Parts: sequence; structure tokens; C-alpha cells
Amino acid sequence: MKTDLTDTTSSKINSALTEARRSIGTAAIGMVLTLVVVTDEGSAYDALKAAAEASREHPSRILAVIKRPGRSPRARAETRLDAEIRVGSDSGTGETVLLRLHGELAKHAQSVVLPLLLPDAPVVVWWPENAPENPAADPLGALAQRRITDALTAESPVQALGVRAENYTPGDTDLAWTRITPWRSMLAAAMDQRRAWVTSAVVEGESYNPSVELLGMWLANRLKIPVERVVSNGPGLTAVRLRTEGGDVVLDRGDGLMATLSMPAQPDRQVALKRRETADLIAEELRRLDPDDIYSSAVRTGVDKLLEPGQTGLAAEAATPAKPAKAATSAAGTASGTRVTAKVTGAPAKKTASARRTKRSGS
Repeated sequence: MKTDLTDTTSSKINSALTEARRSIGTAAIGMVLTLVVVTDEGSAYDALKAAAEASREHPSRILAVIKRPGRSPRARAETRLDAEIRVGSDSGTGETVLLRLHGELAKHAQSVVLPLLLPDAPVVVWWPENAPENPAADPLGALAQRRITDALTAESPVQALGVRAENYTPGDTDLAWTRITPWRSMLAAAMDQRRAWVTSAVVEGESYNPSVELLGMWLANRLKIPVERVVSNGPGLTAVRLRTEGGDVVLDRGDGLMATLSMPAQPDRQVALKRRETADLIAEELRRLDPDDIYSSAVRTGVDKLLEPGQTGLAAEAATPAKPAKAATSAAGTASGTRVTAKVTGAPAKKTASARRTKRSGS
């Protein structure tokens, strides 16, 4: 069921939602959270489709905020709120409200969204594109317990990781991190089977793919080893090689569908490692609403430590200028657009018998 409201208010939208639920025979509210999607007209269709599919696992009220400030002075001076309400089969298992904010109202989206939030339910804000540099400081982000961005859609994805690290607030996360959950799970499981010292690692993937950078930083952070970053033709992340004293553990996915897991003294195994759709990524993020400490430590490892392959850890330290104590403050500035290959150096030190399990809840 669809209902269009022109030049309306938040109060009228709430009344229309109640009436729409009664019309289809579901007067009770059975939703578990509010998902606020901040998008534009060009990206609204794909974002809402992904959110509606994710709502089949997490019934939610989806509020799509589409800002239309206008181009001419007259249009910018106009203030109007238009809404489109979708309930029932048109909105997955929850409710969807498209909010088009015209003119000056586009600068005060939080005042429109606040009355429409489900009472006593968590709030998640997702920016499919054009995320603010500091999501927690954004007026809409301040309403949420969880804030989802996507560095892959940024103009400079690797540089965006530095910005995420510098402005990280508990509750922030990024879909570039969500995309590597199966890889992290598979590598942790492989090292649980093979007890061996991991001395170094190589991560291969497309150039300027932030998921490849994050996986390298995660390995460097958790294992305290040097991690070499190599560029491949993709698609996405293509291979990870863990060098151990008894031989290499290799997870290789060249086609984006199936991967081959190779371990010393064991036959090669085919494992499913398909590239996932946005709806699957959003559904995974909605399974947990607490701060992701593993993501925090990985992204704060620092994009500024990425150097070209072949350099030793000592050369890497010499090439890196002194930094202030604050974590990742220089990350954004040093992730230049000319870098295509890199090496992450972790702190020298302890050998570790196995990769720690960092698999997310429910993944």
C-alpha cells in the first residue's frame, strides 16, 4: 500500500502510518529498529531496495531522507516536506517513508526525522554515498546508536579510511569492513587447524579497494607481523597468503565466487566465498548494535603505514615521519592517490600460534 503526502508535517505522516497499518490489518507495530537512509534521488532506488531486503531479517521502519535544497534562490527559499509511505508488500516486512526535504528544510533533517523514530527502539543511520567526515557529529548521526558508511563510494576510498580512523566514535562502522567478514572467518578457521608461527603475510586485491587495505591492517594489528599489499586485477579482494615456518597458507579467489584454500601437507579445498550484495552487508551490520572494537583497532592501525613491497620494516620506519601521539591523525594526508602497492608493518615482536577469531556475531 502506498500513500503520497504533499506539503505535509511529521504529525500527519505518523497519522497516515497508523491508518495504513489498520487498512492492511496489522495495527500492531512489530518492528525492532529504525533505519535512517540518507541518500539522493539518484541512489534512492538501490538503497531502499537493499534496506527493504535487509528488513526481512530485521523488521524495521525505514526512513529515507532525500534532501532537495534547490538550485535557484527562489527554490532555496521554499520550505516543503513531501512524503511517500509504503506499508505491507511494498516495504519488505516493515514500513518505508520517503521524506523529500525542499529548500531550507534540507538543513534541518533531524527535526523531521526525530518525531518519526520508533519509540524505545534502536536507531541506525546509513549513508550509501557522500557520508560526512565525522558521522557522530552529524545531526542525524547524533540520533543513532549505530552509523554505517561506505568508503568504497568515496572519491578517494583509501584516503577515506584515514578520515574514518581520525574521526572514529564508538558505534561507527563501514561496509568496506563488513565485506571482509567471510575472509577473516576463513583465515581464523584455517589457522585454528594449523598450529604454526605466522611470520608475514601478503594481501592481494584491486587498487584503491579499501577492503583490501582493512584486511591488511587487521592482520598487522592482530598478528603483529609485516603485511605486504599487492595490486591485482580483481574483482575485489583476490588472495591472502600467510607465511609460516612450515609453509604458506593461501586463500585464493580469482573469480569472485569460489576460493581455493591451500595448506601444507593437506589437499587443496574449494570454499564458497562469493562477493555479497549490499542487502546482505546491511543485514549483517544490523545484527549487532554495540561498538565494534575489532574494526576500531584495525582502522586505527593507520593507512600511513602502507609502503611499497620489498621495503623492510626498518626502512618503513625510516620513511615514515614522526607522528603525534593521536592515532591516525596523519592517515588521510599520507594515503595519496599515487599509491598502487603497499606494505603494512606491524610492531616487531611476538610470534603468535594462530590468528585470533574475530568473526562477527551472526555472520
